[in-house]
Amino acid sequence: MRGCRVGAVRGIGMSVLLALLALSVDAAQGQMTARQAEGEKTPGWVSDIEKVFVRSEDCKQCHVRHYEEWKGAREQTPDLKTFGRVDAALLHGTSSESPVFRTVLGLWVQTNPTPDEHSRCLSCHVPAATVFPRYAEHITAHILAGRPLVEGIGCASCHLIHAVEQAPNPPPTFKLKPGPVFYGPFADPEENLVHQAAQAPVFREAAFCAACHFDKVKDVTQRELPGEILAGMVCQDCHMEPSTGSSTSRRGAITRAIGRHWFRGVVGAGTLLRNRNLQAEWTPRIDIDAKHAGGVLEGTVLVKIGSLPHSFPDGDPVLKQFFLTITVKNVQGEVLAQETKQFGLPYEQILRGPIPDPFIKGGHTRKVPFALTPAEGAIPAFVEAVLTYALIPTPDPALREKYLSTLRSDKERDEAGRIIDDYAKPRMLTYRAKAL
Repeated sequence: MRGCRVGAVRGIGMSVLLALLALSVDAAQGQMTARQAEGEKTPGWVSDIEKVFVRSEDCKQCHVRHYEEWKGAREQTPDLKTFGRVDAALLHGTSSESPVFRTVLGLWVQTNPTPDEHSRCLSCHVPAATVFPRYAEHITAHILAGRPLVEGIGCASCHLIHAVEQAPNPPPTFKLKPGPVFYGPFADPEENLVHQAAQAPVFREAAFCAACHFDKVKDVTQRELPGEILAGMVCQDCHMEPSTGSSTSRRGAITRAIGRHWFRGVVGAGTLLRNRNLQAEWTPRIDIDAKHAGGVLEGTVLVKIGSLPHSFPDGDPVLKQFFLTITVKNVQGEVLAQETKQFGLPYEQILRGPIPDPFIKGGHTRKVPFALTPAEGAIPAFVEAVLTYALIPTPDPALREKYLSTLRSDKERDEAGRIIDDYAKPRMLTYRAKAL
């Protein structure tokens, strides 16, 4: 009797298993049919790209945790949740969908860039453009229309990178190797039936991130500089929060150290307060050297970043604008003279020629001379220097109007106008006052 019960239970179990397998096959066939139907509507140029840059949706089947982090479906940064801003918390999964990127790209396109400049602009936001530069204008057109057909920074964009250029080249410096192998940091990647995997040492180097965020280290092309931020640490240690588990969807497997894939930046002031290295080395500091003679106040403002290679603010090395405002005041605090110096490229000059070093660069000191003439008879008592920054350039009125006129509705124009006003607004970095 007991044997009959066991046999019956086994029979029921086998029936359930077969039913589940049948459902799985049906679901897989349904997904395949949907993909095929979708593929019939996909332009040929998109299919060409996706043969090399596999869509992250396909990677999700095994790497669901990393996919959800990359896409923002899991925990988001306080910056995104509280303020809706992406100053230092732009999810890589939104690199081609971001309304901020769409707005900046739309403004820049109105300056009539060449096809090569088009590809260069897209190279970090849509790395597929480096392999398919002939499709750069198609990619741009769909981004500007608010319906990008090609992924920006997807799984394949990073995991087809196997090295970086070791000679000075225009950014980006990553080297993509299109093919069946996906690269990562593990010396013993888990075997699977989906794709080949191999280790690339660059995944544990600052040079990997600095291929696009190239103002963050002094010089990633010099072999004698390993690009470490602190002793034994690289970008990934902070910006890919360490965890333990499996990089695949084997729930509960504790196999190795892995990194989160949301790449969050240092957004909260609390992080700065807890980390003295951030305070002492990465935040800019100002010194003032000034003398008053012959009715003119002359001097130099020195803007310093410490010896560590990391620099603030933000990860974008191309668009940022810096403003140094020098003010002379009397003993009552009244303004006697003032001057603001701006550093950064306007839209018309972006990617036309070499990318200059940003005003704020780790391990460097910027010397800014000034000469201010207070009104005759005024007695200066203090000189102040205030350093602010904006994430994007302010377009001149004609360029702004030209771009806004390309949008389809007042709603789109209002949204783009708000983005321009918000992201071009100067924000405080540091301040210094000196008595004369």
